[in-house]
Amino acid sequence: FYFGDHGGVLPGSKGYAYESGLHIPLVVRIPKRFRHLVDLKRGAASDGFVSFVDFGPTLMQLAGIEIPEGIDGSPFLGKRVQKGEQKGERENIAYGYADRFDEKYDLVRTVRRGDLKYMRNYQPFNVDGLQNNYRYRCLAFEQWRDMYRAGELNPVQAAFFEARDPEGLYDLSVDPHETRNLAGDPAYAEQLSEMRELLDEWVRGMPDLSFYPENHLYSHAFADPVPFGQAHKEDIGRLIDIANLQLLPFEVARDGIQEALASEDPFELYWGLIVCSSFGPEAAGFVSRAGELCGHGDLLVRTRAAEFLGLSGLGDPVSTILEALYASEDGVEALLILNSLVLLMDAPQEFVFDLDTDQLSPEVLQDKQVQRRLEYIQERS
Repeated sequence: FYFGDHGGVLPGSKGYAYESGLHIPLVVRIPKRFRHLVDLKRGAASDGFVSFVDFGPTLMQLAGIEIPEGIDGSPFLGKRVQKGEQKGERENIAYGYADRFDEKYDLVRTVRRGDLKYMRNYQPFNVDGLQNNYRYRCLAFEQWRDMYRAGELNPVQAAFFEARDPEGLYDLSVDPHETRNLAGDPAYAEQLSEMRELLDEWVRGMPDLSFYPENHLYSHAFADPVPFGQAHKEDIGRLIDIANLQLLPFEVARDGIQEALASEDPFELYWGLIVCSSFGPEAAGFVSRAGELCGHGDLLVRTRAAEFLGLSGLGDPVSTILEALYASEDGVEALLILNSLVLLMDAPQEFVFDLDTDQLSPEVLQDKQVQRRLEYIQERS
């Protein structure tokens, strides 16, 4: 198997869930002694979709090993595949995702069916161009951001540094760079519904552990993630339900948000506040509750509450976020707080965080990704 990797740092490539970050070349060489297992001629090409999770099942099938139930992926080589016995929807659908990339957090999931691509931005205010030290070593990133800050970009170019839509639908046959979102086009309403359902089934079916903050996963899931996911599948489903309130008109979503913000579950509060940030000033009716949650016992709930107030222009997030950061004794938790801090610092309001590193705990200061964030913050100060 010979395949490419987006090892460079061009904007939108490595670490992003756009096609420029997901679609890579693949060449498979079949040694002479194994060619009887595959009904394909040398040099043949296929436009079927292949994901990395398909490699294992493919080799198992070629080796005559029964593929275990529940394994991700499915075969894309073998006589049964070439004869059509195992063809169908699988080769026309591919899923993708973007989560943490070094010190930058995001939560994006995608599904592509043929030339139609659906993208779900679960934290749409988390801009694509948010600082990441590795990426910004590429001068294209730096120049692009400088031009954005100087107002020298057109709307398509500027979108990289601005809040995204919670969901996107793109026709890659005419829009390969995913710049024209069809999600609001009535002509695509049926396709939007179908693709949204495909994606939703996928995240629920795994279930997708990233609906918990990473510090919780680090402490409770990383040692044995599969049973953790199955044990918390219903809880994760509830968090997905809250996140999906972003897809509704605010007046329709209001009661669901209110219920989430009244919960005693910190993760439901966490997602309820993320949804508030997605709606921005529309969610002004929840300012009072967000102010209360700035004193919550969970530091990430505090951070998300302050983030909502800052991004929506309804309050000053600085003191709450700094207090949460100073109280943290966990590098992963602190990194999540710093992600919000940098987002707000670089937002159009340009909140000023007078960060005193002497108040950070030793555990936090030892984290290498935290060090990257601190390096950038100090450069901007």
